[in-house]
Amino acid sequence: MFPSLSFLVCLGLCLGQVIQAQNGPLPKPSLQALPSSLVPLGKPVTIRCQGPPGVDLYRLEKLRSGKYEDKAVLVIPAMDESSAGHYRCSYQNGTRWSLPSDQLELVATGVYDKPILSARPSPAVSTGGDVTLQCESRFGFDQFALLKKGDTGPYKKPERWYLAHFPIITVTAAHSGTYQCYSFSSTTPYLWSAPSDPLELVVTGTSVIPSQLPTEAPSSITGTTLHSHQYYTKGNLVRICLGALILMLLVGILAEDWHSRKKPLLHRIRAVHRPLPPVPQTQKAHSCQDGGQPDDHNHECHH
Repeated sequence: MFPSLSFLVCLGLCLGQVIQAQNGPLPKPSLQALPSSLVPLGKPVTIRCQGPPGVDLYRLEKLRSGKYEDKAVLVIPAMDESSAGHYRCSYQNGTRWSLPSDQLELVATGVYDKPILSARPSPAVSTGGDVTLQCESRFGFDQFALLKKGDTGPYKKPERWYLAHFPIITVTAAHSGTYQCYSFSSTTPYLWSAPSDPLELVVTGTSVIPSQLPTEAPSSITGTTLHSHQYYTKGNLVRICLGALILMLLVGILAEDWHSRKKPLLHRIRAVHRPLPPVPQTQKAHSCQDGGQPDDHNHECHH
């Protein structure tokens, strides 16, 4: 029994997926700093590289330093200036390496004195209005960062002088919350000042109470789950395709077995209806005694 066209197409697709999965690069891992990538001097931080289950080897490296460690977790018990910088990681399964993770910027805060954060014209603003947050430092820094509590990362803005303005146009209830700012130099982008004193921005004229807005950063479990889904999507596709291929092979084997069992039965049924061959006639010469010869006309034996 010859395989059908759909079977051949499925086989080709499955083989293509398997070959691509085996030869292509492994998906990139995730890299995160816990509890935060903004770390005050002297405080602990943990850098964690997360890949799919069953990884043979992790490699965690600090960029531009030439240093790396073959581990998934790096614990820094007390943050210092030398630990700040860009990090990335990758992993190995067999002889294949994964794509590198997205870069992680680990920042040491508290290196310089804190700036001053203020709101112009006022920290209380009505819905639809405009407000400008102003970050001012007594040093001549050319970089400033504004962070809202609950956001995943700061908003950075370069400035030539000691002062930075962060305008918020058409304020909504989502802008309510607690803000802080940092100042630093572009020559040392991973060494920031201490955070400014918190500034509470209140949006009036809405039914949303600012204290009810989320104040916690999104859980790191969410990011891990999304990366795990990426790892498993391609693998599940290959598994499903292989499962369908095996199922079709089993169906083909069963059909072939049924077909082979059916053929002998048909042969046996047809054989019953065939006529028997004629029985060969025995010569009467064998009934003559003493080796007599039969007569050609009356078939009698003569002695």
